[in-house]
Amino acid sequence: MPSDQDTPRHIAIIMDGNGRWAKERGLPRREGHRAGAESVREAIDACKELGVEYLTLYAFSSENWNRPAAEVKALMALLDRFLDEREKDLMRQDVRLLAIGQIERLPASTRKRLDRLKEKTANNRSITLVLALSYGSREEIVEAARSLATDAAAGKITPEQIDNSLFASRLWTGDIPDPDLLVRTSGELRVSNFLLWQISYAEIVIVKKFWPEFRQGDLFEAVNEYRRRHRRFGAL
Repeated sequence: MPSDQDTPRHIAIIMDGNGRWAKERGLPRREGHRAGAESVREAIDACKELGVEYLTLYAFSSENWNRPAAEVKALMALLDRFLDEREKDLMRQDVRLLAIGQIERLPASTRKRLDRLKEKTANNRSITLVLALSYGSREEIVEAARSLATDAAAGKITPEQIDNSLFASRLWTGDIPDPDLLVRTSGELRVSNFLLWQISYAEIVIVKKFWPEFRQGDLFEAVNEYRRRHRRFGAL
């Protein structure tokens, strides 16, 4: 395990490769998503061991609604199962649950489960788990811009008052620090409309393994890679 020196405060993960993992094994795609649930547990455990304060998981993108209806239904069922089965673990591990995205697009039963678990874990403090659900960063940015434009038109703010800080406060992550480290599995080299504003200065680590193969050691190695880099934030 890495030492606690220079531990990222916030890690974000693009959990990619469930479908390809299943295809390689001759399994339905839903089995890849189901296998990926174990990797979520591994990631949470690793972050707690490292002392990471925030872990954001790209669980379901706004584009995922365009997948076949049967796959979307299976994904929602898996989310419901996760919210039901992980309640005791989240409480035992002192994990606070948050969610970002177009949550109103989720099925009513899923929203009810999500709201209940967010409320139950609200006072937990060891780590905050943020699920990005029905999430798209472009949609998030447009919504923030629309909010500011509405306030400007109503005379609540002037255009000159709009700066980085004010704009960031209107994002769905307004109360969450920006990620220090972005991890993407499956070896793909793109950010897929995920936290485009927030990862402006994040270090990016690509893991070649598919998400269902991801284990604690992989996250420890990603953090070690993060620690080997010199973060300049645009300076020399």
